[in-house]
Amino acid sequence: MGNKKDDKKNRKKLDDKTYEKELRKLQIELVKLQDWVKQEGKKIVVLFEGRDAAGKGGMIKRITEPLNHRICHVVALGVPTEKEKTQWYLQRYVPHLPAAGEIVLFDRSWYNRAGVERVMGFCTEDQYDEFLRICPGFEETLLRSGLILFKYWLDISEQEQEERFKERLDNPMKQWKISPMDMTARSKWYDYEKAKDDMFKYTDTKISPWYVVDANDKKRARLNCISHLLDHIPYEEVPREKIKLPPLQKPKKYKRPRVLDKTFVPEKY
Repeated sequence: MGNKKDDKKNRKKLDDKTYEKELRKLQIELVKLQDWVKQEGKKIVVLFEGRDAAGKGGMIKRITEPLNHRICHVVALGVPTEKEKTQWYLQRYVPHLPAAGEIVLFDRSWYNRAGVERVMGFCTEDQYDEFLRICPGFEETLLRSGLILFKYWLDISEQEQEERFKERLDNPMKQWKISPMDMTARSKWYDYEKAKDDMFKYTDTKISPWYVVDANDKKRARLNCISHLLDHIPYEEVPREKIKLPPLQKPKKYKRPRVLDKTFVPEKY
């Protein structure tokens, strides 16, 4: 039998036409999911974790593209403030959890403590141990309250990460994605790998499992992850009333201001 890793490596990239066709099908289903969440008052949280350049932002973008941003929110928290550093660790994440009829996507989450904070020494060992102790119970409490929780780890190889970093360095529109922290993380690849394995050991539970997405191929990763999310939520299509456009209002005796009285944007294109 062939080696599965070699098979994947030698597999052709998904062509744009096939990718766009399949993505559109999934995005139509995401809209149906959104309607169901709103009607039934469901609460969904999806966490996206993974190495730098694993494709978390691109994944989230494809999910949110067709959705109403009043219903589907993205949370990407920055460095905690001095005040937040003195709070109970999970306190800064709780206000961002969804109310009834909402979906929240976390671009990195409370698992920062088990990843970057541990590897870079931004938390003490006692704080790290306490996080591993309380995290499974915290997530179980969320689930028992009726919240639907998914945890995705986007997995890429060190070679793929290097290629993506090089692409970002050469692309003026992507250079902002590279930070000194990314470079430091690159030099600690195996420290991060061990931290991830330790995190899984304690937080990959039956009630709140981690789902690993092979993210070396961005297009396949997006399709596979969105498909998995949809397959694991028992949503139903909500019937919509047919909307008929009303006739355009007939003109009245109203004199509009002259065009010259307005300031227009110059037409450069």
